[in-house]
Amino acid sequence: MRAAQRAFGLFLTAIMMFGAAWAAPAPEAKALNTEAAPPEASLIVFNRTLTVFRTHFLGATPAVRAARARSVIEESLRQGGDLAVTIRANPEGQFIVLDDRLAFVITAGDAEPLLQETPEAVAQQAARRLEQIVAATRESRNMESLVTALGATTLATLVFGLLLWTLSRLRGWLAKALLSKAERKVENLKIGNLQLIEGEYLLPFLRRLLGILHWLVVLLLSYEWLSFVLSRFPYTRPWGERLNDYLLNVAGGLLESILSAIPGLGVALVIFMLARVFIGFLGRFFERVSHTGAPVSWLAPDTMPTTRRLFSIGIWLFAIAMAYPYLPGAQTEAFKGLSVLLGLMVSLGASSVVGQGAAGLILTYTRTIRAGEYVRIGEHEGTVVRIGMFTTGIRTGLGEELTLPNSMITGAVTKNYSRTVDGTGYVVDTSVTIGYDTPWRQVEAMLIDAAKRTQGILDNPPPVVFQTNLSDFYPEYRLVAQAIPRSPRPRAEVLSQLHANIQDVFNEYGVQIMSPHYLADTAEAKVVKPDDWYPAPAKRPL
Repeated sequence: MRAAQRAFGLFLTAIMMFGAAWAAPAPEAKALNTEAAPPEASLIVFNRTLTVFRTHFLGATPAVRAARARSVIEESLRQGGDLAVTIRANPEGQFIVLDDRLAFVITAGDAEPLLQETPEAVAQQAARRLEQIVAATRESRNMESLVTALGATTLATLVFGLLLWTLSRLRGWLAKALLSKAERKVENLKIGNLQLIEGEYLLPFLRRLLGILHWLVVLLLSYEWLSFVLSRFPYTRPWGERLNDYLLNVAGGLLESILSAIPGLGVALVIFMLARVFIGFLGRFFERVSHTGAPVSWLAPDTMPTTRRLFSIGIWLFAIAMAYPYLPGAQTEAFKGLSVLLGLMVSLGASSVVGQGAAGLILTYTRTIRAGEYVRIGEHEGTVVRIGMFTTGIRTGLGEELTLPNSMITGAVTKNYSRTVDGTGYVVDTSVTIGYDTPWRQVEAMLIDAAKRTQGILDNPPPVVFQTNLSDFYPEYRLVAQAIPRSPRPRAEVLSQLHANIQDVFNEYGVQIMSPHYLADTAEAKVVKPDDWYPAPAKRPL
C-alpha cells in the first residue's frame, strides 16, 4: 500500500512538472507537434553531462526538460542528505529518482537509434553519472578532501617543475654530445675531396630538431600536469577526465592505426621484395641472351640496357599497383584526391616528355644511330657520344658538344658516315666544281692525289670520285674517302687538310676551281703558282 502511494505521488509530481505545457494555446501546440527534429539539449550539472534530451515529453521541449531537471537536481544537492539514486520503470519512460524526488525522465525518443541505444541503457548511464555528481558534491563539502587535493596538487607541481629543470639540463647535455659527434661524422662523409653534407647547414638543423623535441616533451608534461590537477577537485574533475580521455583516445587511435597498418605494410613489402627478385632474375637473363652467338634483335648488346630498364619500370609499376590497396591511407579520400591530382598534372604537363621518351625508344630499337658513329643530323655533324631517353649528345670536330632532342632527330634526315664503310672508319666527302674545259679524268686524278696526301684517309678502300651533277657552266665532282676512326685528328681537321691539299694539287697543275659560282671565263686562270704558296706571314715547311 505504501509503495502504491509513493508511485502515485511520483506520477502526480510528473504531471505537475509538465502540466504547464497542457495549458499552451492550440496554435503553438500544433506548431510544436509539427516540428520534425527538435534541437537537442544536454543536461549538465556540476560540469558533468548526465544525458541528452532529444524529444518532447508531455509537450515540453528538450531545453525545458533539461532546465527543469537541472533545477530539481541542484535543489536536492543544496539540501544534502543521503540522496540515493534509483531508476523506476514506467510506461511513459524510465524515471530517474533522487531521494524520492523525480529528477527527470528518459523516454524512448531520447535513445540514439544510430548507436543502437535503449532507454534502459541510457537511464542506467545517467544514474551512474548522477551518483558521481552526488559523491563529488559531498566531497566538495569535506575540508579534509580539499586539503588532500591541495597537497597532491602542490606535490605534482613540484614534480612538474623538477622534470622541467631536468629536461632543460638534459637538452643541453644531449645538444653538446650529439652535435659534437655529428660534426665529427660530417667531416668523414666525403667522396674523394667532395663533402657530402656541409656542417654549417646540418648542425643548425639538428639544433632546431632538438628544440622541437624539447618543447613537445614540455607540452606533453604540461598537459599531464593540468589534467592531474583538475582531476583532484570535484568541480573541475570532469575537465581533467576529458583531458585524460582525449589523450588516451589519441594515443589509442595512433596505436590502433599503426597495428592495423602492419599487415598491409607486410604484404606491400613482400610484393616489392618479389618485384626486386624478379627484376634481378630478368637482368641476368637479358645479360646472358645479349652475349650469345645469335642474340634476339631487341636484346642486342646496345639495346639490352634500355630493354632491361623498360622491363624494370614495368615491373615496379605493376608492383606499385598491386601494393597500392595495402598502403596506409590508400582508401582515404585525401589520398585518392592527391592521386587524381598527380595523374592530371602528369597527363597535362608531361606530353612533351612522353614524346621525347618515345622518340628515344625509336632511336634505340631502330638503331638509326649508335654511340661512336659519325653522323650528320640536319645542320649538325659530329660523333655520337651518348643516346639518352630524351636527348642525344654529339661532339663536333670543332670541340663542341651538342645536345639534340630525340624528337628532332626522328623528324630530320640523318646521314650516317660510319654505317656504310668497309670495316672500321667513317666517310669523308667533299665537292668541287670545275669548268668543262678541264678533262674530267684529270680532275679525278687530282682529287684522288689530294686524298692520298691527307693523313688519316685510308688507302684501302681507295678514294672514289663521282660526278654528281652537270650544271650549266661546270660539272660537280664529289670525292668520297674513308678515314681512320682512331686517328688523333678529328674529322674536322682531316676535312680541313683535305681541302688544303685539293687547293695545292689544283694549283700545281694550273686548274682553276670554279666554286662556289662560275658565270664566265676569265682572261687568265685564277690559280696560285707553287712559288707563291708561302707569302708572309706563312712559313715554308722545313
